[in-house]
Amino acid sequence: MSGLSETNIHLQRYLFPALEDEFGGLSEKERQFVRVIELIDIRPFLSGLGWCGNGRPPASRLALAKAFIAKAVWDIPTTGGLIERIKAAPGLRRLCGWDCVSDVPSESVFSRAFAQFALRDLAANIHRKLVETHMQDRLAGHLSRDSTAIEAREKPLKKKPEPKVAKKRGRPKKGEKREKKKRRLEEQPGRSLKKNLKELPKGCDVGTKRNSKGYKESWTGYKLHIDVSDGDIPVSAILTSASLHDSQAAVPLAQMSAQRVTNLYDLMDAAYDAPEIHAISRRLGHVPIIDHNPRRGGEKKTMDPPERERFKERSAAERVNSNLKDNHGGRHVRVRGHKKVYCHLMFGLLVVTASQLFNLLL
Repeated sequence: MSGLSETNIHLQRYLFPALEDEFGGLSEKERQFVRVIELIDIRPFLSGLGWCGNGRPPASRLALAKAFIAKAVWDIPTTGGLIERIKAAPGLRRLCGWDCVSDVPSESVFSRAFAQFALRDLAANIHRKLVETHMQDRLAGHLSRDSTAIEAREKPLKKKPEPKVAKKRGRPKKGEKREKKKRRLEEQPGRSLKKNLKELPKGCDVGTKRNSKGYKESWTGYKLHIDVSDGDIPVSAILTSASLHDSQAAVPLAQMSAQRVTNLYDLMDAAYDAPEIHAISRRLGHVPIIDHNPRRGGEKKTMDPPERERFKERSAAERVNSNLKDNHGGRHVRVRGHKKVYCHLMFGLLVVTASQLFNLLL
């Protein structure tokens, strides 16, 4: 946390006073934006997007990346609204990197740049670097796992029917072996993170879940699965099809988070109660605390008092999901396709992560 403390001291003693002298005061949102762009280094992730020497020089990708971070900070629904705010606020415009109103690119330039950022997983890579830089040297007590519905403005993909294979009836002949197809959860622990992520469904479709009152709700779009550390800091996130069950993303999330932080306890609700998920948590050296799922009318097992007390920390994941949706763009998904939706959400999680890291110092 020493680097974070030094950045905070630099902001409080030098940068904020200088900016206030130049712009005549900073709002809380402007201070949050400055903290985020000062904490992360975007330039290394923009290699290859500069001017190659032929044709007209492209608009600054660094300024555009900062603008999309500002869009998440101010929770601006559309790119057009973002451009209007940048043009109307000289301080924000200068912080992004444009001196004059005429320097701000058109909406089509913003869209092309965002498509490039999405293909490169820009926001996700910056978030990974941010977490590794400031959290690998500290021990996290709890890692809370949860998912949230992400509504999208696109048509659900038509699922291809699986080819029907004729099942042989009766007992197998002597010496005949009939292989049973393994479930996804059975295969995931033996595969790498890259293979597990590639195998997960990512297309837009229809998801269904029960709300807090027990009624079923459906939505068209995606599902965001996250791991959250103590202090409400998002550690890792995976975007899948809305119809994917929460448990199917647990193993890849565990593998991803294990590369970034060291934690003691894994906290999950009853949707993750499966032997494979318990096993992968223990294999990583963690203690799984998972709410029991009484399947087929079985009796629900209660937690011991110490486990029950620790399980209360799982609300961190719910708070991060609410923060993302209510304040940083989670309810304003206007782009289409898995890559772009994921990039949009990760810009929001990037802001949440940077802000929560600074909150640890207050």
